[in-house]
Amino acid sequence: MSGILIQKELFPPKFVFSDNFTHFERSKSEVMETIRQKQVAELIKRNFSMVLQAEGSYIYGVEVLVSVTSVKMTPDFSLAKIYLSVFNTENKQATILELEDQIFRLKQALATRIRKQIRRIPEIAFYLDDTIDEMYRINAMFNKLYDENQMGEQGEGEKG
Repeated sequence: MSGILIQKELFPPKFVFSDNFTHFERSKSEVMETIRQKQVAELIKRNFSMVLQAEGSYIYGVEVLVSVTSVKMTPDFSLAKIYLSVFNTENKQATILELEDQIFRLKQALATRIRKQIRRIPEIAFYLDDTIDEMYRINAMFNKLYDENQMGEQGEGEKG
């Protein structure tokens, strides 16, 4: 091995067929999670939901409802990205900031629940998941278009 550096590919190539030639395409989003990453993510999701049930009312109040929609683990299990949906409040970002202010308390409560099942407790980061809000917004837009007859004619198969 005289000065030859072999670089391991992080993202295996994917074949993309076009009209004239074949080329390779790589992207970070297409790297699949391992089974262990999915298992740890599910473990954190379930237990962090219970932590929010127990500690949440002390942090953001009883009116606000926070739900864990998904958890994504980094490949080295050092970071858990926790995606949260926030309901019953207009200022969703303020609720996320209140959770981030109490991150040590929440991580400690999570650690007491999962310490026997995982070797190292990962750092946690909160992200606002607004897919449900987007769904309601798009549904309202479609309803408005239907009410104004701007969706066009319905086909025979679409009539209900």
